[in-house]
Order: sequence, then C-alpha cells, then structure tokens
Amino acid sequence: MAEIPAAALDLEANRRARRAAGNRRWRLAGWLIGRSFASMLGLVLVVGIVGLALLGPWIVPYPEHVIGQVNLADKLKPPSWANWFGTDEVGNDILTRIIVGARLSLLVGVGITLAAAAIGVPLGILAGTAGGRTRETIMRFTDLFLSVPGLVLAIALVAALGPGIANAMVALVLVWWPGYVRLAESKALAIREEPYIEAARVVGASRLRILWRHVLPNAISPLIVKMSMDIGQAILAVASLGFIGLGAKPPTPEWGAMISIARGYLPDYWWYAVFPGLFIYLSVLGFNLLGDGLRDILDPRSNRS
Repeated sequence: MAEIPAAALDLEANRRARRAAGNRRWRLAGWLIGRSFASMLGLVLVVGIVGLALLGPWIVPYPEHVIGQVNLADKLKPPSWANWFGTDEVGNDILTRIIVGARLSLLVGVGITLAAAAIGVPLGILAGTAGGRTRETIMRFTDLFLSVPGLVLAIALVAALGPGIANAMVALVLVWWPGYVRLAESKALAIREEPYIEAARVVGASRLRILWRHVLPNAISPLIVKMSMDIGQAILAVASLGFIGLGAKPPTPEWGAMISIARGYLPDYWWYAVFPGLFIYLSVLGFNLLGDGLRDILDPRSNRS
C-alpha cells in the first residue's frame, strides 16, 4: 500500500483542528446566549419577527385586507375570535395588517442599517488608518451631520425629498452613517498601533491589504453589535416618520402609519393603536436584547456575571 504523503496528513490535521475550533466557538456562543434570560428572550423575539416577515402573506387570516379593502359593516370591531386584534376604520383585520407590516418594517430596518454601515465603516477605517488631512476631512464632514439631532435631520430631509417609504429610508441612511464612521475610526486608531500591523507594513503589505485583512476583521465585533441594535432603532425611526405622515402612506400596512390613524379613535377603540404599538415595542426590545447577547459573545471581556 502506498504511503500517504506527510504534507497530506498535515493538511488533514489542520482541517480537523479548524473544524474542532469552529465547533468549540459555536458551543461557547450557545452557552453564553443560553445562560442569559434576556439574550434568549431577544433571540426568541427576533426569530418571531423574522418568521412573521417571511411567512406573513401565507398565514394571515384575511389576505384581501392587505390592500385596504373597504368593509364598513365590520369597522372598528373589538377583538374577537374572528378578528383577534379587532378591525380598523374601514373594516380591515388589524392582525392581518400587522403581520404583513412586519415584512416591511424588517426590510426597512435591515436595509437602512446595512446601507449606513456600507457608507460609514469604510470611511471610518480609512480615517483611522490614514490619519493626516484625510482623517481631518472625513471626521469634520461627519461632525456636520452629528451636530444636528438625528430625527430632526431625518424629518427635514424627508420634507425636502417628499413623503414616502423610499425617501424615509434615504433620509435615515444619511442620518445613520456618521455613527459607524465614529465607531470604525476609533477601532482603527486603536488597531493601527498593534505589532501585527507594523509587521505587515514591514513586509510590504499594501494599505488596502492591511485594511481588508487586518483592520476590518479586528474591528468587526463592535460593528456587528451596533448593527443588531440599530435595526430595532431604524424600525422605530421609520414608524416615527410614518406616525407624523412622512413615511408609508395608506393603505400600506406600516405600523407607524397605522398608529397615526388610530390616534383619532382613542380611547374608545384602543385596540387599533395598542397592537401595532406593541409590535414596535417587541421588535425594538428583541433587537436590543439580542445585541447585548452578541456583545457578550463577540467581546467576552465585557461579560458581567
């Protein structure tokens, strides 16, 4: 029988070692999440919201109510077996519209967060590693956006662009990206003085390779935590714009717009405002609690027993 080359044995041993290390990391992550009731609650809430977003159109009891069908004979009925969350001012089932609205809210929250990170993270890392005039230019431009309260700036931008969910997303991306610049820049400033960065420079690694292979992987943990929390905040911000009439327009089933209409029927028809507000609260709570759990996993030094 032919002998297996030593190089092949070493390669197989390295693969097994990497696989074992990966399994240990996953077990540790599961243990850290599982030991915290708050993290588990956040995970359950986020999985529930994602599940509603994915399955919503196929599980709702009244699909025809999504497009705003008018049935005045059933308007403003209280919660019942036929309509668990009651009906709205035109007789649509509120549960149906909330479930379908979960997809819109989640897509908007994730889209805003990813777009803001795609703009802010490269600029922040470039500012932290380049220094000099490049850093000054990027950070002073960032300060211009940070000097105005975020929601006020978003309202001004949407008012200029015009009401609508797409314009609301654009406005919130322009508000959100400076936070990622600040966080990425602070991490890059701390990392660029590390010995392995100096070693990479000595061996002739280009600035782009250093950024991609060394700085970004070591700065990714706090960025992931911030993104997980920002998804909930983005959902809340879009709902706020919808509440004041600058976000989604009826009959689009968006939670903030639903509450905006429902406030005219309080307190007699309380269910119309309470249930959309409850789903906004649970979504924000879930992503915040999950962010705390991810911080414990990705930055074990921040763990508190």
